[in-house]
Amino acid sequence: MMEQTDSGKFIVSVSPHINSGRTTRGIMLDVIIALLPALIAGCVIFGLRALLVVCVCVASCLVGETLFNLATKRPQTAGDLSAVVTGLILGMNLPASVGIYPAIVGSLFAIVVVKCLFGGLGKNFANPAATARVFMLIAFTETMSSTAAIRIAADAVASPTPLAVLEGAEGKLPSIVDMLLGLRGGAIGETCAVALLLGFLYLLIRRVITLHTPVVYVGVVFLLSWALDGSVTQALYQVLSGGLLIGAIFMATDYVTTPTTNLGKCIFALGCGLLTVLIRRLGAYPEGVSFSILLMNLFTGFIDKASAKKPLGEVKA
Repeated sequence: MMEQTDSGKFIVSVSPHINSGRTTRGIMLDVIIALLPALIAGCVIFGLRALLVVCVCVASCLVGETLFNLATKRPQTAGDLSAVVTGLILGMNLPASVGIYPAIVGSLFAIVVVKCLFGGLGKNFANPAATARVFMLIAFTETMSSTAAIRIAADAVASPTPLAVLEGAEGKLPSIVDMLLGLRGGAIGETCAVALLLGFLYLLIRRVITLHTPVVYVGVVFLLSWALDGSVTQALYQVLSGGLLIGAIFMATDYVTTPTTNLGKCIFALGCGLLTVLIRRLGAYPEGVSFSILLMNLFTGFIDKASAKKPLGEVKA
């Protein structure tokens, strides 16, 4: 674009030529606000231990990024709130009973290894929170498999997650109402579907994300589960169980590690949905959301290239 200044000089600049006014800090603040209902619900359901775990993850991410930037003499970037978002999402993907040491290690892995070592925000190849959760599932299997007691229940006891029960573990499936309200075993921020949907609605209203990825992701899991089980109820349990909703809304919509075109977002979500169902049914772990998002992150560049719109009249050289 060529623009003439008041002095008569011409300035040539590259695209984009329209500034939306949105900043990284503003977008991250919207994501934090959208996460708050699920965080509050998780603290009510699992107690103050849940808040401690999330705070440890957020603090570890902030300290890790600050120290890395100091050591490498890079500008400090904690003010853009991306480290806070990473800590929040990771912490809310952990059980409230997880050890503090694994939470710190996982947070540092997310922020230093996955984000900072690849150049910082905008240059990481995969979602830091999803990658760190996969890392923790492998490195700290026992503590990641533990389940915290539901504090607001009259008989507060630790129970198997619905996904574990669906896979054959001893236990009783909660009612659909309990699944919606979050009265079941699971990670801190993944249990209350109502709170997650409120956050989803907020992000849509603020135009931080679009419908494409969450709707296609969840829809594929529902339809494929329905086809395999022959039961709408079982398919609904698959949607409400595990980290599908928090993954589809907050992790599979990451600006950096997911496709930018609408078609690309649909292809990405389709792959995530297929992989999630396959891992849940055939894998060693009952949950497949973080694994599927991480695997599809690796194909984001190819999907973007394949789904990019070709300029009108383009002729290949």
